[in-house]
Amino acid sequence: GIAAADYLHDYNLQTSRGFRALKLWMLLKEHGVEKFGRLIDQNIGQAHYLTGLIEAEPLMTLMAPTSVNIVSFRYDPGGMDESSLKSLNTEMMLRLQEAGIAALSDTTVHGRHCLRAAICNHRTRREDLDLLIAEAKRIGGEVHTKS
Repeated sequence: GIAAADYLHDYNLQTSRGFRALKLWMLLKEHGVEKFGRLIDQNIGQAHYLTGLIEAEPLMTLMAPTSVNIVSFRYDPGGMDESSLKSLNTEMMLRLQEAGIAALSDTTVHGRHCLRAAICNHRTRREDLDLLIAEAKRIGGEVHTKS
C-alpha cells in the first residue's frame, strides 16, 4: 500500500536536512558565475571606498587593512580609554542599527574593540557608505557629548 511506498527523501545523503544548496545552484545556473564574480568585486571595491572615507575622517580610525569586503573601524574623538571607546562605539553601533542606517557588528582587532562593516549586499551604493560615515560621526558626537 501507500504506507509502504519508497519516499524520495529517504535517498538523500542527509535525510534530516533539506536541499539548501538548490537555491544557490539555481542562481548560478540562471545568472552565471561571472555575474556573481562581478558582484563580489563590486562589494570589495565598495569596501575600499569606505576605507578611503574612514582614512579621510579625523574622528574615525581604520583598525585593520582592507583586503576583501570587510572594514574594521571605530569612532575615536581622542582622549578616551579603551573601555570608554568600547562603550561609545557599541552605543553608536546600536543607534545606527535602530535607525536602519547600517547593520554593523562589533569585533576585536589586536585587543581593541571596533566596528565591522561586512559589505555583501549587491544593492549597496556609495551613497549608503557616505551616509554611514556621516551618521556615525553625528551619532558618535552625540554619544561622546553625553558621556
